[in-house]
Amino acid sequence: MKIVGLTGGIGSGKTTVAKFFAENNNVAIYIADVEAKKLMNSSGIIKQKLINNFGENSYKDNILNRKYIADIVFKDKEKLSELNAIVHPEVKKHFQEFVNKNNDKDYIIYENAILFESKSSLNCDIIITVYADLDTKINRVIARDSSTKKEVLNRMKNQWNDQKKMFQSNYIIYNEKLDDTKSQVSKIHSILTLNT
Repeated sequence: MKIVGLTGGIGSGKTTVAKFFAENNNVAIYIADVEAKKLMNSSGIIKQKLINNFGENSYKDNILNRKYIADIVFKDKEKLSELNAIVHPEVKKHFQEFVNKNNDKDYIIYENAILFESKSSLNCDIIITVYADLDTKINRVIARDSSTKKEVLNRMKNQWNDQKKMFQSNYIIYNEKLDDTKSQVSKIHSILTLNT
C-alpha cells in the first residue's frame, strides 16, 4: 500500500483535491491539519507541553485558544518550530495508527500543508503538489478565514515556495477550475491504482 503525500501552499485548495480523491472508495484520506487540531484538544501530552511553552492562555475553558497561539507563532519562526516540535510527533503516531487501520486500501492520501517542511515527505511513496496562482490563493484564504491580506502573506512566509515544492513532487495538480482539477485527480488515481 502506498502513502501519497498531498501538499500545496495555503489557499491552493488541497482539501478540495483531497475530497475528489475521497470519492474513490479504495482510498483513505488523512488531513494532518484537522487531526492535529483534534489532538491539540484531546491529547494530555500536547496540552501540558503547550501550556508549559506558551502559557496558561493556550487553552480557554479546556479548548485550544487558536487565535492566541496563531498570533504568537506566525510572527516568530522559533515559536512556530517549538509548536511543531510538540504537535508533530503525536500526529505522526496517530497517522501510523490510521495506516494500520486502513491497510486494505489501495493507497492513503496524507494531506499536509507543511509536508516538506516537517520532513513528513520522507515517509511518502509519491508526492502531489496542488498549485494555484498567488492572487487566487490569497483571495481564497481571505474568503475562508476572514483574514487580512497581510495575515495571509505572513503565513505564506512560513511555508516553502511553490516552485521548491513542485520540483520535488511526482505530480502537480493545477487547481484553478474545478472540472480540470477533477479530471487531473481522476488521471492520477488511475495511474496509482494501475498495478493494484
